[in-house]
Amino acid sequence: MNNRTSNRTLGATATSGLDRFFSISERGSTTARELRGGLVTFVTMVYIVVLNPLIIGTVKDADGKYLGGGSAPALAAVAASTALVACVLTIAMGVIGRYPFALATGLGLNAFVAFQVASKMSWPAAMGMVVIEGLLITVLVLTGFRVAVFRAIPAQLKSAIAVGIGLFIALIGLVDAGFVRAGAGTVVDIGVGGHLNGWPTLVFVIGVLLIAVLMARKVRGAILIGIVVATVLAVIIEAVGKIGSQTDATGKVVNPEGWALNVPSFKGKSFGAPDFSLIGHFSMGGGFSAVGIVSGIVIIFSLVLSDFFDVMGTTIGLASEANLLDADGQLPNIQQVLLIDGVAAVAGGVAGASSATTYVESASGIGDGARTGLASVATGLLFLVTIFLSPLAQFVPSEAAAPALVVVGVLMMRQIRNIDFNDFSLAVPAFLTIVLMPFTYSITNGVGAGFVSYVVLQIAVGQARRVHPLMWAVAAFFAIYFAIEPLKTLFGIS
Repeated sequence: MNNRTSNRTLGATATSGLDRFFSISERGSTTARELRGGLVTFVTMVYIVVLNPLIIGTVKDADGKYLGGGSAPALAAVAASTALVACVLTIAMGVIGRYPFALATGLGLNAFVAFQVASKMSWPAAMGMVVIEGLLITVLVLTGFRVAVFRAIPAQLKSAIAVGIGLFIALIGLVDAGFVRAGAGTVVDIGVGGHLNGWPTLVFVIGVLLIAVLMARKVRGAILIGIVVATVLAVIIEAVGKIGSQTDATGKVVNPEGWALNVPSFKGKSFGAPDFSLIGHFSMGGGFSAVGIVSGIVIIFSLVLSDFFDVMGTTIGLASEANLLDADGQLPNIQQVLLIDGVAAVAGGVAGASSATTYVESASGIGDGARTGLASVATGLLFLVTIFLSPLAQFVPSEAAAPALVVVGVLMMRQIRNIDFNDFSLAVPAFLTIVLMPFTYSITNGVGAGFVSYVVLQIAVGQARRVHPLMWAVAAFFAIYFAIEPLKTLFGIS
């Protein structure tokens, strides 16, 4: 039996309307497993409610104002918008797309908006650019172009994308836990100054080993158990040792051996009504007025291309790991999945939270058994709770959640068996796809390098005819994308 379709025959006959709607039994899952997987995904990505305000909420625009138009950061409003967008779009993915893919503000995209877009215009104008980008993505889905590109990608490159995302996820986990850091004199270093110092690092190591042991022994809910145990351990350590945060209120590192993002304590955290004042705080034409037509087009092109292929790579990786691809390597109902993602980009801009996108951390829930949209509904409802109980999002330290990402990286590496490394014309594109995702901290860069090198090598070995026409177009777009900065310099575009 084909391993890509085996999950569809493992389950028993559907016994309820909920089961039939989400195809729970058909995909070899159970309601309890889906709900647990949704919780695991939530725990591993809820950090965005804390991190996004620190990225886009603390940066002044070209007018010297913070997001929201005030003279002080509106962190609570950014957090509320971030949680709201994640809640609504993740539930929509579950109900309409019916896959275990969660959505929230995209890391990388939010930094690009904050430091390269808002620095040239007002925040409303920057969010307007995000809305335009999302509308263009949505149009590309409705016209069938985005789905056609998805189907044009060779099977072995799809496997390479899944492997690359696995390494990328593992690296995110290692960085989030402080296990891997920027080094002095080296590109990266282990721990603090080359040594695994600090109690938070111990929590991370114990979490990884515990999840690995439980999974090796085939214990159900291994990932969730590992996160819970690591969190409890972190709470005890903080209560006894008063470790504190790595950074001060300005984000400066003052305690290298402290907790990387969240301090596992309710001390200093308070509940309150959500602030939705950022919703609708955008201007569709303000960006072009600020930077001009050409520079505005360059900004939107960069946003579209990054979002387009970042999501495509993530979707392929997640679907491969969950065995949701059919015998032809395609994802059924991909149109709905990509449409929800396009709408998410628009919603992120409208809500003032920056472009939202499918989250690679969804792999943690998939690794724990999630296979259907019910898991996404569970994740979305937990984000709903977070809107009103924001301190909960600041309770689980990244050192306790990051072990799940490392273990999921191991699971996704299994896709490498589908790549023929004896064929050099396929091995090089696959290799570049795999290594450039973690090395450049970008799914888009890995996908782009793989596509361009694939087309070049197929031409070189006389196999140009097996390159899908859309792959030619996409490779050309990526060539422009990689050359965009030199081209801007050449033509004097700021």
